[in-house]
Amino acid sequence: MKKIETIIRKSRFKAVKDALHDIDVNFFTYWDVTGVGNEKKGHVYRGISYSTSDIQRRFLSIVVSDEFEEKTIQAILKSAKTGEVGDGKIFISDIQNTYRIRTEEKGNQALN
Repeated sequence: MKKIETIIRKSRFKAVKDALHDIDVNFFTYWDVTGVGNEKKGHVYRGISYSTSDIQRRFLSIVVSDEFEEKTIQAILKSAKTGEVGDGKIFISDIQNTYRIRTEEKGNQALN
């Protein structure tokens, strides 16, 4: 099993969520986060200058079976990409085991 953590633009969340649902990844956790990025210059929007030193993003945490790892990564890459600085990152970790509390199932059976 793999834990896929990704930080994406808030504006791309719906596209990423839809892409994950399309490949049958229907359970994940997400929350709003603020980070500090590499870009040092500000952006001007409608005549107002905005600092980009503190960046608002969405963090998703997804646990999938090994068979879903590459499909999940590709779905995120394709749906989150804008081609601009600040599109985000994906982090992959190994998960030793998973338990479903209600039924006490473990392993891949606990994921579905």
